Amino acid sequence: MRIASFSLAGLIAGTTLILVSSSTQAQSGRRAPAPIATGDLFDVTPYAGYMVFGDFLSGPMGTSISNKPAPVYGAQLGMKIAPNVSIVGNLAATSSDIQVGVPFLGGMSIAHSSLVLYDADLQLDMPMTNAYGAGFSPFLQAGVGAFHYSISESVVSRTADNLAGNVGIGADIAMGRGMGLRLMAKDYIGKFDFQDATTFNFSGETTHNLALSAGMRFSF
Repeated sequence: MRIASFSLAGLIAGTTLILVSSSTQAQSGRRAPAPIATGDLFDVTPYAGYMVFGDFLSGPMGTSISNKPAPVYGAQLGMKIAPNVSIVGNLAATSSDIQVGVPFLGGMSIAHSSLVLYDADLQLDMPMTNAYGAGFSPFLQAGVGAFHYSISESVVSRTADNLAGNVGIGADIAMGRGMGLRLMAKDYIGKFDFQDATTFNFSGETTHNLALSAGMRFSF
C-alpha cells in the first residue's frame, strides 16, 4: 500500500511539472516578436541607392574616363533552394554623364549614358536572433551579369554591353512578419567595351563599380 501511495504521488507530481513547463513555454512563445521568416519561398526587394563608378580608362598625367556617381534604382527577386541559400535575380537602372577627369580641373562631361544592370546571384544567409526575438540576417551574394549602356552625345547614339561579375554583402533586419529592411553594398567588376561604344578598338581597364542601397524586403 505504501509503495502504491508513493507511485501515485510521483505520477501526480510529474504530470503537474510537465503541464507547468508547457504552459510557461507557450506564454513565452506568444510574447516573443517574430524573427525573420525562414519558411517563405520567395522574397522581393525594391531598393534605391547611390552608385560610384571606377575609371574605364586611365591616361597620362592622371587623366581618366569614367561615369559620374549617380542614384541607382532597382529590385531583387529571390527564391530559396535550401534553408539558408537562395537564387537571386537583380535588375537596376541609373543615368549618368561620362566625364574626362583632368588633374586640378576636375571632370568635363563628354557624353550622357543610361545604364541597365542585370545579374543572377547565389545568396548565403546567416540568420541570427537576439534575446528579444528580433531577427537580423547578414548575407553574402556573388554572381554574374552585365551592364547595358546607351550612350548619347548630340545626335549620335550608341549602345554597349559589358559582362560584369559581382560580389555583395548586406543584412536583412526584421520589421514584422514577412517584411524587413535590407541594407546592401555590391561591387560590379568588369570592363567597358570601347569598340561597341566608340568604334575605337582599344582595351579599357577592369573597373570596380560600387552600389550602396537600402530597400524593403517582402517575403511570401
